[in-house]
Amino acid sequence: MANSNKKDQIQVKNMTDEKISVVIPAYNSSETIGQAVRSVLEQKVPVEVIIVDDCSQDDIKKALKQYKDDERIHILRNESNLGVAKSRNLGVKSASGKYIAFLDADDIWMNGKLEKQLSLMKETGAVLCSTARELITEDGTRTGKVIEVPERITYKKLLRGNVINCSSVLVERDTIINHPMGNDDIHEDYICWLQILRECGYSVAVNEPLILYRQMRNSKSGSKLSSAHKTFAVYRKMGYGFLKSCIYFACYAVNGVIKYFL
Repeated sequence: MANSNKKDQIQVKNMTDEKISVVIPAYNSSETIGQAVRSVLEQKVPVEVIIVDDCSQDDIKKALKQYKDDERIHILRNESNLGVAKSRNLGVKSASGKYIAFLDADDIWMNGKLEKQLSLMKETGAVLCSTARELITEDGTRTGKVIEVPERITYKKLLRGNVINCSSVLVERDTIINHPMGNDDIHEDYICWLQILRECGYSVAVNEPLILYRQMRNSKSGSKLSSAHKTFAVYRKMGYGFLKSCIYFACYAVNGVIKYFL
């Protein structure tokens, strides 16, 4: 029993010794970013928060004034509007942690998220870990609707639909540095996860709703028709022909109906 306790203590110490850099792209998000940042700072592992302000017209610093003396928070401001993919890449490049976590400025993490993911990554040796999520309305009301996630995600499984939500991702910094996000006109994160899994084989997930995912009417993914068009473009971008892309798109469509309507 004593040896077991000692082993557990060593495992916890190893987790808390490794800082996680949390990258938050922000554009006109002063109404929600405070809650997002608070949910990061309440995690039980060492973090730094890198907010990349993509030429917002509101005052992010004012929204975060309660954290102005917190050395864990760094605000970068783009000189011109670069979009979410390049903003995330800039955040990753300036990060000092061994791991990178992504969080959109309108989403919220639950307590224990990073600790559970880091433990699972160390246990499995996976380079990327995601979680399930609960949907909330634009005003922050919890809906009780949970989008579950497979506990092991292969490249072929991911081709049938993007089950990896960006705000849930924890990934090794070296891995994401080698696979930067691009293609802001389609699903930049989906392409990134596919590229990583094509090289690394699989990712893991904690099938618990450890993030609250805000459904914004004017968000990039808000239009289902637009999202479908961009998903088909992802398959073409990954090098698949028209027929094969149609097959994967059909799988995506079926999974989408199951995910949101059943």
